[in-house]
Order: sequence, then C-alpha cells, then structure tokens
Amino acid sequence: MKTIITLKEALGAKASMVGGKASALARLDEAGVVVPRTLCITVRAYERFLKATGLRELILMELARKSFDEMRWEEIWDASLRIRNYFAREPLGAALERELSETIGEAFGDALLAIRSSAPEEDSKARSFAGLHESFIGVKGAVAAIEHIRLVWASLWSDAALLYRREFGLDIERSAMAVVVQELVEGEKSGVAFSENPLEGAQAVIEAVRGLNEALVDGGTEPDRWILSKKEGEVLSYIPAARGELAEAEGIAGKQAGSTAEAGGTTEPPGPVLSPGEVRRVFSLCRNNARIFQKEQDVEWTLKGPSLVCLQSRPITAAPQAEGDDKRPWYLSLKRSFENLKRLRWIIEEHILPSMSGDADALAGVILLSHDDGTLADELDRRQALLEKWTATYWDELIPFAHGMRLFGQFYNDRVKPGDAHEFMALLTDTTLISTDRNRELMEMARLVRESGREAALESLDRIEGLSERFEAFLGRFSFLFCKTPWCSEGRQEVWELITRLASSPLKEKARHPDGAGREALEQRFLEALHGDEKTFALELLDLARASYRLRDDDNLYLERISYELDRALQEGRRRLGAAGDYEPLEIAAALRGAPLPEKSSPGVPEKEPKPVMIARQLVGQPAGPGLGRGRARVIHGRPDLSSFQSGEVLVCDALDPSLTIIIPLAAAIVERRGGMLIHGAIIAREYGIPCVTGVPGATEAISTGDDVTVDGHLGIVIINRAHS
Repeated sequence: MKTIITLKEALGAKASMVGGKASALARLDEAGVVVPRTLCITVRAYERFLKATGLRELILMELARKSFDEMRWEEIWDASLRIRNYFAREPLGAALERELSETIGEAFGDALLAIRSSAPEEDSKARSFAGLHESFIGVKGAVAAIEHIRLVWASLWSDAALLYRREFGLDIERSAMAVVVQELVEGEKSGVAFSENPLEGAQAVIEAVRGLNEALVDGGTEPDRWILSKKEGEVLSYIPAARGELAEAEGIAGKQAGSTAEAGGTTEPPGPVLSPGEVRRVFSLCRNNARIFQKEQDVEWTLKGPSLVCLQSRPITAAPQAEGDDKRPWYLSLKRSFENLKRLRWIIEEHILPSMSGDADALAGVILLSHDDGTLADELDRRQALLEKWTATYWDELIPFAHGMRLFGQFYNDRVKPGDAHEFMALLTDTTLISTDRNRELMEMARLVRESGREAALESLDRIEGLSERFEAFLGRFSFLFCKTPWCSEGRQEVWELITRLASSPLKEKARHPDGAGREALEQRFLEALHGDEKTFALELLDLARASYRLRDDDNLYLERISYELDRALQEGRRRLGAAGDYEPLEIAAALRGAPLPEKSSPGVPEKEPKPVMIARQLVGQPAGPGLGRGRARVIHGRPDLSSFQSGEVLVCDALDPSLTIIIPLAAAIVERRGGMLIHGAIIAREYGIPCVTGVPGATEAISTGDDVTVDGHLGIVIINRAHS
C-alpha cells in the first residue's frame, strides 16, 4: 500500500488502511456524487512516523502509568497532552516529509485545504467518533498541511477519543489513523442532513447555515432546521435559527483544536438559509447516499454556486442499548470552544459566583438559635436544596470552564513545542487564588510570631502587636474550613497550631519556571513563537486560561461555604434532638417536625485485616509539579492527621481538597493517589514550586509514615527508601 493515494485508488483499498471517511468518499465519487478534490494519507504514513521516532513505545508508556480503567478524566487528559506534544516535536523524517510535501503541493498548489481524520474505527453503524478526532479548515500550503496532519494523528490519542474507546472496549494499542486532505470548497451555504431522523424513523432532517459548516459542527452557530417526511421529502416543519455570524474560510484559516481561532464573518441576511428547491436537492443527496451505502446516512454538504458538494457521509450511529451507555456527550461537554468559554467565564464571574457568595452570606446571617423546631426544619430543607442546586451548577458550568487551561495548553504546545508538555502551566501560576490568599495570611501571621522573638499562646494573642486582629479577621473569612460552628474552640486551636508550625519553618519562595526563567520571560518566548495576527488572540486566550486556572481552585471553596452553612444547621438540629448518630439533613428535619429518628446501628469496631505488605521501591504516577523533593513521608487520611504534619515532610494522601491544601507550604513534596494537573493539590503545589506527583495507585498503602521518599515531579516517579528507626 502506498503512503498517499487518490480516491480512485482508495476504492479498492481496505478500510483498515484508509479509514471510514476516505472509503466512503471513494464510493461516492465512483457513484457520481460531487465530492471535493481529495487525497488520502494512508495508515502507512502514520506507521512509518511511529516506527522512525519510537513514538509507539512512548505512547504505551504514557498510558501504562496506571491501569487505564482506573484513570480519571484529568489523568487521561494529562497523558493525551504529553502524547500530542510528542507528535508536534518529533521530526517527520526526511523521506516521508519530502513525499508528503511534493504530493500535496502538486495536487493542490496554494489552494485552501481541509485536513480531516479518517481513522479505521470511525464511521461504523455501531460507533461514531464524530467530534472526537480533529479536523482543520483553511490550511494553506504543503508545510502547513503536514503540521496539521501531525495534529490529526495526535488526536487519535485525545482524552475524549481515549475515553470513547474505553467505553466501547476497543483495543487502544491497535489504534491507527489515516488522514483525508481535501481542497476546501468555500460554499455559500452549508450544513448537515440525516436521511433518517435519529429521534423519529419516519422523518429526515436538514440543518443549514450560511457560509462554511464548521461553526455548525462545532456547536457555535445555530442552524435553520427542516423536518421532512423520509419517504416523499415533504417539509413537515421549518425552525429558523436566531441569526448570528457566518463563518468564512479566511476567518478560520489554521483553526486549532477546540475552535481556538475566532471565526470572522458578516451579519446574515434575514429569511431561510435554503430555498425550497435547495431543500429538495439536499434531501435527494441524502437519500441517494443512503441507497449507495444501503444504510441511513449522516451527510455534511455545501452549496457553491450551482454545485451541491458532499463533504463526507457516514452511517447514522445506532442508539445506545441502555440509557447512560454512551458517555460521549458528557466527554464532549468538557471540550468547549474559545467563544463558548468566554461566554461561560462571564456567566461564572458575573452571575454564578456572586450568587453563590450572596446565598452563603445570607445563610451565615441567620441566627439558628432563635428558630423554633419547625422553622429550623424548613431551614434545613432550604439549605439542602441550595447545596444540591449549586452542586449541579458546579458540574454543569464550573467543571467545563477548566477546559480554558486545556485549550491554552494545546495552543501553546503547538506553537512553542516545548520539551516539557506542561511548561505552559508556569504562565498560569502566581495568580490570586482564595487558597493562596488564605495561606499567605497564615504565613504573615507566622512572620509576626517569628519576628516577635517571644512565646505566644492562643489565650494571649494581643502580646504580639497586630496579631489578634489578623487572627480574628482570618477566622471571620475562613472559619468554614475549620469549624462545624462559627469560631469553635477546636478550629481556633487548629489555626493557631498551624501558625506556630509555620513560624518555625522556612517560608516558601514564589514559584519560578523550572529552567530559571521568570514568568515574564516565558511569556515573551511564547509571543515570539506566534505568527501574523495570532498575538491578540493568544493574549486573550492566556487571560482566559488564567481565569480558568484560578476558578478551578476557587470554585470548590465557594461551594464549601454553602456546604458549611448546611452543616451548621444540621449540627444545631442534632444538638436539639440529642442525635448522636450520623443522620442526614432530611432525617433531622423530619425529626424536628415530630417524626421519630430512624435507628442507627452502631458500626462497632471492625476487626482489622492484616495489611498487605507492599515492597515496591519505585512508584509511577503523573508529573504534576516540577522539581525534586525528598523527606520523611507523612500519610494523611483526613483532617485530624494534619495536626501531626511537620515542616519538610512529604505529604502522601488519597486526595487533597482545597480545605486541606492549607498544609502545603510546609511540605517538601506531595504524592497523591488521585491524578491530574487540574486537581487542587497540584494547582497549589505549583503555586509554591513544590514537586508533586499525582495519580499514584495505592499511594497511601505503598508508602508508610516515616519512609524516606524522593519525589520526581518532572518524570512522575516516587522512590521509596523503607522507614528507618
């Protein structure tokens, strides 16, 4: 099989070599359907590249850091980001690069191109990878085409594609990628059509926008929609779209993953996108494709002058067998376009967070002791409902906004091609986080204690000038992280002990980039790698990513305040009822209204099973905070263990939530079972320049308190020297 073939040659080729998209285009071309001028870069090119660079082994190593079935989406994204960077950095090889460059140049010259994925696994009736592999529109010239072919290859290993393969039990090691290179047809009207409505088998559906269809496929533009009878093509209903802007080829030239380039365009004229005659033509194309393949089809098309061009055609994916089987919509919901993220940021900063804060303030102002039992029960119900509401908002709006970091990371790595795929994170740190503000205030109080040169006790804070006022102000802002009730004695004592430990420890310096360059120098290097008018967009994207980074940590603390206020009412209800068991808010509310409390059986003291002895000396996880750190391990299972943590120890835990990151400034390094660059422990570790490895399977079992541990945050490796007495 040749490396590059025409559609006529693809007609007789195996789908395992050219992929579903190229195979379908070849059959349509043979049947006389108008398709763009097309070349197919076969799987052989991909295999040659992997063999010459050793990338296959690197990919398998990245995916073997942890059992794939146990990896969280954050960990899979980290791995896919590093894999993508390998594809961007590794040389193509002189022979392959020359072959691709000459053939593409001869075939297309300076024409604008579309570079599309054509993986062998794509476009079957049982599975659709639509939206999971990359396509690039408006690419000009052979050099740019080759760069984007690399990125299409890399998209085989995107987090969404990997998760989807896991969902269907596909063999990841056998995955491969062919690529379709097409002359871009700059149609005046474009869209998608279904020969059979996935929701109603007797109907067909046509969706259309003016200009190119990329904004429609990416979800950035609402289309006009026609519902037709499947048999006759009679229009049953027409739903016009809210008019926006139309995408033009020059506006999306060089488009990057996740729609990082803004679409230029002009305001659309009023009226339906398609005339009645054009609707009939698109319907006929759709039904004709279904006859050719003997399967109902999902068709992308464009109208340029008198020509109706079929861009691609694939089987309509069979519906999942049971609700929830196909998690692809959720995976894709985490991948947002630049424009979507800008709108989402405005919603979060101007509406969601102020509303959460306002609700928390209102709840904090309620004097629960003045409520009778019935009113307290109502208050418990109200607070439970608020927590459920804001928790849903957290998952639906705040978690997806974390994609701003991912989008910037891809853009940065594609332009700069750094040796460290996570180098871009250094441009996001050193920002204003609620957690670092909290820790900074603690360290400032520790400085006052240290500089006083005298003993101080919790009962006599006023011995040190300015300390008492700062201490009370700190509790007023952050008591919800330490106390079940406002300013409880246990919380006050915990804060004070932390201050005294910080006072006897060296204070952390501001984190710097690993190679010694400051953030300003790194930003300058990034801007120098840009071309043309990319700089304005890049600075906007960087600002968005910094907001995404900040809110990824802050959002939990906003939610924690709501949870604290529910817990405060719950504790008051338990106190009144003398309820010592672990009762839920609804149970306490019902009891306050007169219902009997359900019996809670005592769990007793379970017999301890012998703990398995793990003798691994080296553990592998995800690199999450660059640097090397060594110290005595301290395994933290929960809040009570924090009081024993000493300066210079290595913090080992299952998972660090924002309320626990208060101890990070004392740590020499961090090891966490939960994985990913986007988790809270990793974010705060990078703020302080502390080495961090996440996603370490069985971290709290493999490492014991007292073990001498070395943490390599560059490679994601933890080395254990057994405890010494």
